[in-house]
Amino acid sequence: MTELSHIDEAGSARMVDVSGKPAVKRTARASAKVMVSPETIEKIRKGLLKKGDVLAVARVAGINAAKKTYEMIPLCHAIRIDSVTVEFELLADCVVITTCAICTDRTGIEMEALSAASGAALTVYDMCKAVDKEMRITDVHLVEKTKEEA
Repeated sequence: MTELSHIDEAGSARMVDVSGKPAVKRTARASAKVMVSPETIEKIRKGLLKKGDVLAVARVAGINAAKKTYEMIPLCHAIRIDSVTVEFELLADCVVITTCAICTDRTGIEMEALSAASGAALTVYDMCKAVDKEMRITDVHLVEKTKEEA
């Protein structure tokens, strides 16, 4: 079994010391789905929901979630984020959310990409909940992460 970096010798949670690592470019992509009815998809497409432009608001929410990751997840480092993108694909029965987060820092950015996908999905849910009681958020996952060697 791999040793857990967030656990010290006594078994207590700790923040990982990254001070000795070089800052390198790191990229992470994440995805989530919000399962909705075909009627809700049409309302999103046509801008017919009372709360406004679902995808525009969800995009900003996803970016904001990435920026606040270190505040939500206790052992995450506050890293300098260079870029966050949030894209949507409307299918017949779901909104597919794809995020990409980039940083040049000493530790990864996958939690920020996952937070962006989750925040965007929660916002789609919030904005559509009045018209679709059967929605489900599914498949939140890391698609890939990369880093350039120093």
